Amino acid sequence: MSIPASTISALTPLPVLIPLFAAALTLVAGRRPRAQRLITMVALTSIVVVSAFLLYLADRDGTFALQVGGWDSPIGISLVVDRLSALMLLVSAIVLLAVMVYSIGQGIRDGNENQPVSIFLPTYLALSAGVCNAFLAGDLFNLFVGFEVLLAASFVLLTLGASADRVRAGVSYVMVSMVSSLIFLFGIALVYGATGTLNLAHIATRLDDVPSGTRTAIFAVLLVAFGIKAAVFPLSTWLPDSYPTAPAPVTAVFAGLLTKVGVYAIIRAHTLLFPDGGLDNVLLVCGLLTMLVGIFGSIAQSDIKRLLSFTLVSHIGYMVFGVALSTQSGLSGAIYYVAHHIIVQTTLFLVVGLIERQAGSSSLRRLGGLAAASPVLAIIFLVPALNLGGIPPFSGFIGKVALLQAGSAEGSVLAWILVAGGTITSLLTLYVMARVWTKAFWRARADAPEGDLADNSPSALLDDSSDIQLADREDVGRMPAFMLIPTVGLVAVGLALTVFAGRIIDISDRAAADLRDRSVYIDAVRGAEFLGDKSMDQVAGEEAGR
Repeated sequence: MSIPASTISALTPLPVLIPLFAAALTLVAGRRPRAQRLITMVALTSIVVVSAFLLYLADRDGTFALQVGGWDSPIGISLVVDRLSALMLLVSAIVLLAVMVYSIGQGIRDGNENQPVSIFLPTYLALSAGVCNAFLAGDLFNLFVGFEVLLAASFVLLTLGASADRVRAGVSYVMVSMVSSLIFLFGIALVYGATGTLNLAHIATRLDDVPSGTRTAIFAVLLVAFGIKAAVFPLSTWLPDSYPTAPAPVTAVFAGLLTKVGVYAIIRAHTLLFPDGGLDNVLLVCGLLTMLVGIFGSIAQSDIKRLLSFTLVSHIGYMVFGVALSTQSGLSGAIYYVAHHIIVQTTLFLVVGLIERQAGSSSLRRLGGLAAASPVLAIIFLVPALNLGGIPPFSGFIGKVALLQAGSAEGSVLAWILVAGGTITSLLTLYVMARVWTKAFWRARADAPEGDLADNSPSALLDDSSDIQLADREDVGRMPAFMLIPTVGLVAVGLALTVFAGRIIDISDRAAADLRDRSVYIDAVRGAEFLGDKSMDQVAGEEAGR
């Protein structure tokens, strides 16, 4: 079926426009929390539907682009949808919707000093717009704008409640992000100075005429900027101190999405702008160190939030590994692993929020007996924990095997070292998850060193790791349905990545093939300059006739 270009053009900007428009409406409805929540839910559900349709179109018809306002590139703003960006949009939209339902279930109430809904919802929608804009951006400056929207929204969400720990973590996060942004701006200036454009498709063609040393220097600058945002070692030390202090849904969406935007930027820059592999060995070493340092850091933690923050860092290393191989199989494995990790990591952080509701703490020194107290909670932790640990047949196992096979096929000494490092990291991840499982769920709470400090009584003390005053909470020991349902839903989505792994890997294979063939992206942007009201099929026929 032929899809008119006007329909595609109308759909392409919607993942950015819908949350921005909804954010404005929620501000107008600031004194009506129910209206705010309804607007937010409708907006995020719409993004899921639009993203699914964009993925269908991109997978069926290939890459397509929109020149915003009718201004041709490189003067105008290009929004580009290919299989990679569409898949990232859909997975991110699912996570954003699930976390929002979870937030509503958590009982965010207007006037609550810890989580004021009148601020939370519009800021959350702005964050959603920033994520979507980053995935669709067809020029470096628009990508920078997406990052800055994320930064502004992230700081507000991170410091909700204005406690000392959250403000301290927020200031640290903003300082690191500002440094990353300044480095990115410096990289943008270098790119413009070398090529005279910021449009990605035009940069890709003009960089071929730039001396190789200059290209490598520009790529190094951009990698530092993107590496900070993606939490690639040695630029990852900020993350474990920033994420655990935030409210559970905020931590979940940060862990699931924000670092993956940085990974996406690395993939796009590496494949489209700098495909010659000049820094692949550096990326491989960084990937290995990211895996090992992250997982060793998680072993030393006694708080589940910090433990998961370190595992988040370690598994970024798998994605960097796949990108640095510079092969189609490596890219395909990295793309599948990004989708898997967004879902599973978000799920685990939501489960931690449920653990805090059920037991009053996320510290392993205070937890025990959760399997008997809540068998449902035990199950919804166990499934994503096994998935993250790479136990077959879950998607974590499938993604790791794809990456390890790609590394062994590449065959270099460094690639084999990464294969060994990836295997060790996977085993240690399983050990960390088993440690949480045995201590939090199976031992008696009386056997926990501080088990008496995290009971369900009104006299329960402050948990330093979660920054929650349990004496002020009336819902300890309860799991609201709207917290449980989206968590179970994400567990189901993680299982769907396993059940439909063949189809999803087929999409990631085609996405990787498109990334390896830069002409697909470049021709789509150039084609959008004269597309008008013609259908994609008509343009393809005309191009074939030429």
